[in-house]
Amino acid sequence: MFSFRRASQPLVPAVQGLPRARRRRALAAVDLRDLSWQRRAAPALLGIVAVCVADLSTGKERYLAPLMTVVPSIAALTLSALGVLSVCTVGLAVLIGLNQYDNVTEAHDQRFLFGSMITYAALTLFSAYVAEIRMRRAAAFAAVSSVAEAAQRALLRRPGPEVGPLRLAVRYASAADEARIGGDLYSVLDTPHGTRVVVGDVRGKGLDAVQTAAVVLGAFREAAYDEADLCRVAARVEASVERHVPDGEFTTALFAEARLGGVVELLQYGHVPPLRVAPDGTVAVLEAPDPWVPLGLGRLAPGRPQSWEQPFGSGDVLVFCTDGVVEARRSGGGEFYPLEHRAGALVAGAGGSVAELEAAVGRLYADLLDHTGGDLDDDALLLLVSRVD
Repeated sequence: MFSFRRASQPLVPAVQGLPRARRRRALAAVDLRDLSWQRRAAPALLGIVAVCVADLSTGKERYLAPLMTVVPSIAALTLSALGVLSVCTVGLAVLIGLNQYDNVTEAHDQRFLFGSMITYAALTLFSAYVAEIRMRRAAAFAAVSSVAEAAQRALLRRPGPEVGPLRLAVRYASAADEARIGGDLYSVLDTPHGTRVVVGDVRGKGLDAVQTAAVVLGAFREAAYDEADLCRVAARVEASVERHVPDGEFTTALFAEARLGGVVELLQYGHVPPLRVAPDGTVAVLEAPDPWVPLGLGRLAPGRPQSWEQPFGSGDVLVFCTDGVVEARRSGGGEFYPLEHRAGALVAGAGGSVAELEAAVGRLYADLLDHTGGDLDDDALLLLVSRVD
């Protein structure tokens, strides 16, 4: 009547590009499979114990054994179909024992006893069916979301710890863990014209946001190699967004180019300004002298965006982020995360090596999660960049 094949089977061919542990976590997130069988069976088993205690404690004058019919419904919430049948079989054995204890097996009680047993059996079979459907849908959802995550990983192409004259450390987290995809993007490329960086935040989430991110990153990866001027790179990206992204959708972005002589050129399109953390922990907010509108809205603004230069010396660390970081609220709806005030102590002196930079971004991300109580309401991206001496 039921198919008891493992619910994770449809997941495997769909996410072959993901590590095995990541596939297990994808299914565990939606079907409690990160818990042991004993822990998942515990609610139903406790239900059996509770009914047994209630019936025995009230004596033979009260017949509470039919309350056992709640057990199949509880089991269907946490167990597989086979698990439901196994636990309910235990419940049936206990039910039979309670019937004998309450002396309801006599001839004049046969009709009542028959009805309660048939009801329990019918609920058991129906609950097993519900559990099977639940697990199939959980597996299908995990497969879809994991494929989306694999697509996003391929799209972002995480760079190595060193790109040209730059050291990198990054943390990216999607707020919607059940979807595990978001609209934050970044790329670092060593081109003939210099080492170039883009950090962006697409309006919205989900597959539409990933599609827009693909447009932005694809245009950036082409233009960064073709154009000698950073403003021309951004103009090419803007043109691609206007051509391929629906009207009304936009992406905030920050472009950067590391130059010789300890200078970085920046170009802001409505994005969160970066921070520069000196070796002694001094923090400077690199505000744009003439901020520009996000990508996709350029035709609505007169004029042209202008880049500007900032010092970026040995030992300095640039902190790029998205608004999911600076707009992360304290647990309970409190203040925003004070990145400007926390970055100095957490990042100071981390620009000397890849290991130090990686440790710094880990501290900063852990501090962010501590501020929010472990939950993020939006996608969050932290990118730390320092110069190779």
